[in-house]
Amino acid sequence: MPSTHLVPRLRRSARHPAVRVAVALALASALLLTLVAVDWHPLIALDGDIARATHRWAVDEPGLTHAFRILTDWVWDPLTMRLLCGAVVVWLVWRHSAWWLALWLVVACALGTVLQQSLKAAVGRARPVWPDPVDSAHYAAFPSGHAMTATVVCGLLLWLLRRYGVGHAVWRTAVTVAVVSVLGAGLTRIWLGVHWPSDVLAGWLLGALVVTLAVVSYERFARVPERR
Repeated sequence: MPSTHLVPRLRRSARHPAVRVAVALALASALLLTLVAVDWHPLIALDGDIARATHRWAVDEPGLTHAFRILTDWVWDPLTMRLLCGAVVVWLVWRHSAWWLALWLVVACALGTVLQQSLKAAVGRARPVWPDPVDSAHYAAFPSGHAMTATVVCGLLLWLLRRYGVGHAVWRTAVTVAVVSVLGAGLTRIWLGVHWPSDVLAGWLLGALVVTLAVVSYERFARVPERR
């Protein structure tokens, strides 16, 4: 039996907006995963229609396609995002001695990667195949690693900026860069014909879920005195 003090605390936690967001993201991710796993025809048909249309555009616009390849391979690549996260971890330890916060950031990014790769292996969804491909990719398609990694890293970095109280100009710039990066990381993968649209949507949903759970858990369990 839970104590009389614990029950109100649990009820307050359930009413927390971030907890409700996490539940909504988890349900949406689970629903999308189920629809992909069972090959739900309306979703598969919509994926195919969008993928075929964007592939035609990619073939007809080689200059834009080349620019998107540079962005997806160098700017929004998961390795680039993880290196950015690593640089922030070093900064947290070196400038603020925030060891616990830095460790939490590493763990959150690592868990996001494990979740992503586990779902790829479990679902085993094939990538689009074209007679005239403009790009190539490895591993299974669902979910998009580019979209998920960009969402996790950008979301966590925005949370850190908010925690450290940056100015309005810096905050607006960071939000703009993050939104462009997250959207760009996903949409370029569809344009280049290496992901179905639902792969990218799943990457965004799962990435947002990882960020929300990381923030909620840190604020609830890992809050320690730090020099702000």
